[in-house]
Amino acid sequence: MKTLVVSSGAGISAESGIKTFRDADGLWENYPVMDVASHTGFLRNPALIHKFYNERRAQLVDAQPNAAHRGLVELEKYFNVNVITQNVDDLHERAGSSNVLHLHGELMKVRSLKDESRVYTLPCDQLTDKGLTTSVDTRDPYGDPVRPHIVFFEEAVPNFDRACRLAQQADIFVVIGTSLVVYPAASLLHYAPRTAQVYYIDPRPSAVPDFVHVIPKTATEGVRDLINLLVK
Repeated sequence: MKTLVVSSGAGISAESGIKTFRDADGLWENYPVMDVASHTGFLRNPALIHKFYNERRAQLVDAQPNAAHRGLVELEKYFNVNVITQNVDDLHERAGSSNVLHLHGELMKVRSLKDESRVYTLPCDQLTDKGLTTSVDTRDPYGDPVRPHIVFFEEAVPNFDRACRLAQQADIFVVIGTSLVVYPAASLLHYAPRTAQVYYIDPRPSAVPDFVHVIPKTATEGVRDLINLLVK
């Protein structure tokens, strides 16, 4: 069975109603991006960071996977599918994808500020604040404060090496819903083997090398076309 590796970005979740910080100049849901998505911002105002990600979790609860997410699950019938996503939502998992690697963290998780290996999935009765809301006063079972399990700007991307190894194994490599300007994620395209089939789905695609087959459509339309190209 061939290996199909998908690199997904904000565009695949946008059709489920998930907004991104690129929807407005320098703002994310009316907050300055660096205030709510940077290491410096967290050090300066952790209470704002907790408030912001509580709001994002509430938004995510009402969102549902769309046809693009479900289409990637359908492709598991024919390929060994691995999804590498820049998105912090859990829509790939809720759609049924078996193998999902998050580059930028996971919205529905928090981790200890004292030991980053201690990660907790929300809602979690092991935290003093139960449910989807956390605060600077939230403590883990060891009595330590927590933070969103998110890779902020100014922080390393710990899963990038693993993502590169997955890309290098691809027989088919597909980029979906990304402007290819956020690094290091944008560079994954160049880790795919030269023998791989490479596809890029985006309604406003960036310039890419000639070996990339561009499908200039939304994620839901483009994944439908991809399925037709690969298995029908």
